[in-house]
Amino acid sequence: MMEELTRASPVAVRGGIPVTERRRRVTATDVARSLGLSRATVGYVLNNTPGQSIPAATRERVMAEAARLGYRPHRAAQALASGRSMIILLVLPDWPMEHSLRLTLETASRILDDAGYALVTYTRHEGGQARPLWELLSPDVVIAWTSITAAERTSMQASGVSKILPVLQQERSALASPTLTAGTHLQIHHLHEQGHRRLAFAASVNERLTLMSEGRGEAAQEAAGLLGVDLLDLRAIDHRDGSATRAVREWHARGITAVAAFNDDIAAMTVAAAQRAGLSVPGDLAVIGHDDTPMASMLYPSLSSVSIDSVGLGRHLGNLALHAAEDRPLPEEPPDLHAAIVVRESTRR
Repeated sequence: MMEELTRASPVAVRGGIPVTERRRRVTATDVARSLGLSRATVGYVLNNTPGQSIPAATRERVMAEAARLGYRPHRAAQALASGRSMIILLVLPDWPMEHSLRLTLETASRILDDAGYALVTYTRHEGGQARPLWELLSPDVVIAWTSITAAERTSMQASGVSKILPVLQQERSALASPTLTAGTHLQIHHLHEQGHRRLAFAASVNERLTLMSEGRGEAAQEAAGLLGVDLLDLRAIDHRDGSATRAVREWHARGITAVAAFNDDIAAMTVAAAQRAGLSVPGDLAVIGHDDTPMASMLYPSLSSVSIDSVGLGRHLGNLALHAAEDRPLPEEPPDLHAAIVVRESTRR
């Protein structure tokens, strides 16, 4: 095992171990010297090497002395020896870290942590110059939640990563998946059930969300067409430039009675703009959000929204990583359609 240490001149000896001016890593060699055992025996115990007939009493002595001296495993050396880093790298698009995504990642992280793996996320930024994390960490598995280029795949393989999934040919294929658009269909169906026949879709002006916002806008048009209702406008709005207030005034003038919003932030923006324009919600304009963030129930009027099974998606992501890392059974299909409408004041008749 490689154990590179930066050592200072010893100033004292305590327990058979030199005490230095600077703290240094306690090694297996230090534990072996303190106990008068061979380095190999101590290494077998600390690494839990299979196939070694070491007495239980010796194992207990080694573990107790390692704890007393403050021994910590040298993870890089262990990874080099075992050929595994116990790291799962998740490559993300350049998305804001919003409520649903955080919940998904937290769940996946717990699933992997229980199995002894660390989940590391890597967000690629357009024009970024940082060295990709797969070259620095040598992860056991790379999961790409975005498209990767042929050059990036070659770079991963050159870094020793053999398990790469999934590889998307186009960014839009990820953003148009049922996981991200099923809720939009539910929004339109809910507004239709409430008696609305002239609808609009409020998108986000955030450039980092453009593709996802466009994907949900297209899903709203599709759902409206299937129901035979009119999606009369689809536009991005922003509270900072007055576009949200202008939009709701125009929608009301055109007889639009309900708005499906890209997410709860855009829905809240729409409600506020309607109120500033002197319109009542939901009397003059019904509004429904997406993601069911904690904010949705705090506002007045409270926001109807779409609840996505972010926990189930995180569980699927973690189990998918374990399938790739350890050949565990392939998990069931992701909970694409596990979305539900949470009805609150902003759409309730």
